[in-house]
Amino acid sequence: MAEKVTIIDVARAAGVSRQTVSNALNSPEVVREETRRHVLEVIERLGYRASQAARQMRTGRSRLIAIRIDPGDPGGDGISGTVLDTFLHGLTETAARGGYRVMLYTAADDRTEIATFEELLGSFEPDAFVLTATHHDDIRASWLLRRRLPFVAFGRPWSELPDARHPWVDVDGAAGTEAATRHLLAAGHRRIGFIGWPPGSGVGDDRRAGWARAIAEQELPADALSRAVEDGIENGGHAARDLLAADPGVTALVCASDSLALGALNAAGSLNAAGSLAVTGFDDTPVARAVGLTSVRQPLAEAAAACVTLLARALDDSESPAEEHVLLQPSLMVRRSG
Repeated sequence: MAEKVTIIDVARAAGVSRQTVSNALNSPEVVREETRRHVLEVIERLGYRASQAARQMRTGRSRLIAIRIDPGDPGGDGISGTVLDTFLHGLTETAARGGYRVMLYTAADDRTEIATFEELLGSFEPDAFVLTATHHDDIRASWLLRRRLPFVAFGRPWSELPDARHPWVDVDGAAGTEAATRHLLAAGHRRIGFIGWPPGSGVGDDRRAGWARAIAEQELPADALSRAVEDGIENGGHAARDLLAADPGVTALVCASDSLALGALNAAGSLNAAGSLAVTGFDDTPVARAVGLTSVRQPLAEAAAACVTLLARALDDSESPAEEHVLLQPSLMVRRSG
């Protein structure tokens, strides 16, 4: 078994002091760039790995970022879960480049998640948290703010909670559905329906708003042309059949998720309208790409990188973290479905 490489071994091989090696890893701004590159090359060649425990004792930081991974819906189609998977992959990669590690945990609801915050803080002392699936009256954000714990939300604060000023990163869902609707209008469609989620969902309401904004210019009746159902392929199919039965003049559907859009496509096939009904989804999941579904793609890697950047700033100034936010623009991936 090979002996463990120590910081002293690195210093000796690089011809520098132990403190210079430590500075190259932890305070690169105080080291000449040429020296820093040389030290890093030696570290890579020798395979040195800094002791996380020693670094925590020295800096008072664990270098851990905690984020919830959804337990998933046992009866669901599993399509929407790929969005968070992609975000987590980007977050883990970006955090690692900054010397952080991502810690995953599960929680069934907000109160369970807050209890998990307390357990993690007592056992592992994560430096910061990333909130996902933000929603109206999000008590998780209030809890973290009251305790002055660094965090960033992937998702806007959809309600004006007391002192709810914190860094967040989000994707402009309204811009995405508006782009999808305008694409369909440009293709000649005039009666364009919408299938989304029940009112009250910040994300869902935002996506419906983009579609409504675009069809308002055509003076179309938004309420009559939209249906609200829980997410899922089967629900999307039911909503599409209901909408098309009520208004046979509808020739295109904008959907709030790829799951709903896939259900709408299935419904079109059963109604022998597969070739005449255009359908767009949201999230550009692997399934959407496989079946040729036009869908709105979220810049998840950029979102993850922005979250790490805002967290780093919050950690550098934990007494008065910046109230920064980043709103990213999605892109429409046009395929044969619409």
